[in-house]
Formats: sequence, C-alpha cells, structure tokens
Amino acid sequence: MRTGLLVFSLLAGHLLSGCHGSTATDNETSSTVKPTAIHWTGQSYELLRNGKPYFIQGAGGKSHFERLKACGGNSIRIWDDLDADQILAQAQRLDLTVLFGIWVGKEADGFDYHDRQAVDQQFEQIRKTVLKYRNHPALLMWCVGNEWAQDANNFGVFDEVNRIAAMIHELDPDHPVTTAIAPDSGRAIWLVRERCPEIDILSFNVYGTISSVNQYLKEGGWTKPYLISEFGAKGYWEEPRTPWETAIEPTSQQKYEFVRQTYPQYIGSRPPNCLGSYMFYWGSKQEDTHTWFSMFDEQGRETSLVGLMQELWTKQATDNQTPVIRQIRIDGAIKMSIQWSGAERVHQVQVLATDADNDSLAYHWEIKPAARLTADYIDTPIQAIDGLFTSTGLNTIQFILPAKPGAYRLFVFVYDTHQHVATANVPFLVKGEKTVQ
Repeated sequence: MRTGLLVFSLLAGHLLSGCHGSTATDNETSSTVKPTAIHWTGQSYELLRNGKPYFIQGAGGKSHFERLKACGGNSIRIWDDLDADQILAQAQRLDLTVLFGIWVGKEADGFDYHDRQAVDQQFEQIRKTVLKYRNHPALLMWCVGNEWAQDANNFGVFDEVNRIAAMIHELDPDHPVTTAIAPDSGRAIWLVRERCPEIDILSFNVYGTISSVNQYLKEGGWTKPYLISEFGAKGYWEEPRTPWETAIEPTSQQKYEFVRQTYPQYIGSRPPNCLGSYMFYWGSKQEDTHTWFSMFDEQGRETSLVGLMQELWTKQATDNQTPVIRQIRIDGAIKMSIQWSGAERVHQVQVLATDADNDSLAYHWEIKPAARLTADYIDTPIQAIDGLFTSTGLNTIQFILPAKPGAYRLFVFVYDTHQHVATANVPFLVKGEKTVQ
C-alpha cells in the first residue's frame, strides 16, 4: 500500500497551483503552423498535426509498422532512443508519427534523485537526444519518463521531470511534452499538476482501470489534455492468481472481448480533452508470459486484437477472422489452474477451437516454467521444456509432468492458414518429487 493521503493533505497548502500551462494559448496565437500543437476548441482540447485535427490511433512497439498503417493506425510509441533513427525513418516513409519516449531513472529501480551528479548526467543526455531529433518530420511529441511516479517518495523526482520538460520546451517549442504515469488514484495526477506545470499533456498507462480514468482526472484536478499511452487486455497484476501466486492469463479471445467493450466507450467516443491512445503491445514481448501483451507471435502471426483494432479504427472488418479457443480440458475437466503431485505422471489435454471462415487449423503445445518476479522478469525469454509431449500438432495430446517440482504453464497455440494465431494457457503446479519408472 502506498503512502499518499497524509502527504497529499500536508502538501496541499504549500505547493503552488500554477498547473494550467500556456501551451494551448501559445499554439493558438502562433503566427506559424507548428508540426504539433494543442488547440482549445471552446469546449475541449484537441491535437493539431500541421494545423489539422489529429486523433491518435496508435500502438506501442518497434515492428509491423506497415500492418499498423493498413489497420488505420497513425502513430507509434517508443520508450527510449534505442533504434530511434530506424524507427523514425520507417515512420516517415509510412506517414506515421512517433511519440518519442525519453527514459528517466526510477526511484523504484534504484535511481537516486539526491545524487546531483547522476541527475545532471541524465539531464545532459536527454538534452543531446532532444537536439538530435527535434527537427525530424515524424516526431509527434516528447514523453518524459514512463511510470516514474510509481513509488516515488522524493518529490524532487517530480521537480526534475518538470525541469526536463522546461528544457525540452526551450530547445523544441514545436512539439508538446507529455509524461506517462500509471494512476492508481488521483494522487500522482495531483502531484504532476502541482509540481510539473511544464507538462502539456498527461499520459496514462491503463489496462483494467481504463473505466476509472475520468474519476482519476477529477480526483487529481487535471483539466489539461490527456492521452492513453498504454491500454489493452487486463494486466497480470489485475487478474486472479493461483494459490501459488501465478497470474491466470485470459485467452486471446477474452482479451479481444475486453478491448472490444472498453475502447469504443473510453477512447473511441473521444471523451473531452482525450487526444487518443496507444495499444500495447504491437509486436511480441515477454512480460509474465510471451503471450500476455503480444499482439503478434515471434513468427509474425496476428492475434485477434490486430484485426479488432483495424475494425475499431477503420470501421471495416478484416477479410479473414482469427481462430477462437473455446475451452481447454485437462483429463476431461475444465480448470483455470491445477495442482498435481509428482507421482501423477501422464495427463491428457484437449483444446476446442473454432474458425468463422472454416479454415483448417493446426495446433502447437508448450510447457514453460512460470515467470518469477526477478530482475529478468521482463524481456527475458523463457525456454519451453522439451520431451514432455507424446505427440504434436493435434488438438488432443498426452503430456508428462516436468521432473522438477514448481510452477509451470501449459500453452496452446491454434493457427489458421492466414497467419493468425489464438492463444491460451493453464498454470499448474507440480508438488513433491516425480516418481521415476
């Protein structure tokens, strides 16, 4: 649980309230058309790109940009300057824009904002990055940090983010500055509002809490524009967990249904002051599992979320639908998770899947150790265990338990003939030693 209410109350009377920056007014009165500007319509804020209204239909990632464009997407989010030259060049070629992330150290990761030398070194590195890329035609805006406010107890962190934003405004008055937070209450929003007046747009990474954004805005008193910098299926921190603390991952179809229900209401309806959103993750990514946020698999096959975003952005359905996993039966029973003793060696699993286009389907099975909350929790691939399946490529197979007790996941992938994939997995626990025959 985070400390917040007491600190919030004590600081409320001591902080300046200069929270409404002059960005919108400055942009409106500018004698030249800026590449990106914020405009007050009289009722709401909107984003202008080269003088024309621009609602962000974006995704975070570093690949499959042609597909993003074909789906009706118009913008890419990156979190740092790694591969920035290549990404910006591809974006320009496809007439996509880039939300350019400026990485700042997090207190939660050990960055010490009392260390002036480290803080100033970070500041100078960011300055060099801004000078290098500020005139790139694909640049949409700058994003100072990602979820840096999470567990930030030193209010100097907020002051430093504001100092960085002020520096960016000085070096590049043609592009707005945002910062991305993961709000769990109005407190972080309020602190950004009070201590970071140089922030033009507030960005939210929200998944299962997307329905609470309006509440957070009211609690935090944010009246300037905002955007959704990450959204998608519910996160692993939001889903039910097994008794051994493994998150239960939704199937690809359940993720599809969640986004189909939430995007039109909370983003597609274009709420007041909302400038758009970035879907997470446009590519393949290991985070808890290699399927949780991945909209593509490692071979480039598409999950149903890709086609869904095309439908939501363009109002046109895809020509071919992704398979749907209806249920998984293990030893004849449907279970969200399961525990076995090591002596229970052999088990049977069956997946029931359908395809709206009657495509022929293929199946792939994997067993992997469950991810652990360690330093390599994110972006470190977890290898599948070989030799546990008696056959492959079938919708019903037998498998044997891993030899080592512990937490695992049983994955199934269902492929059609049009480069689509449906995914599901069941977490299981092997208890004790497996009997050796």
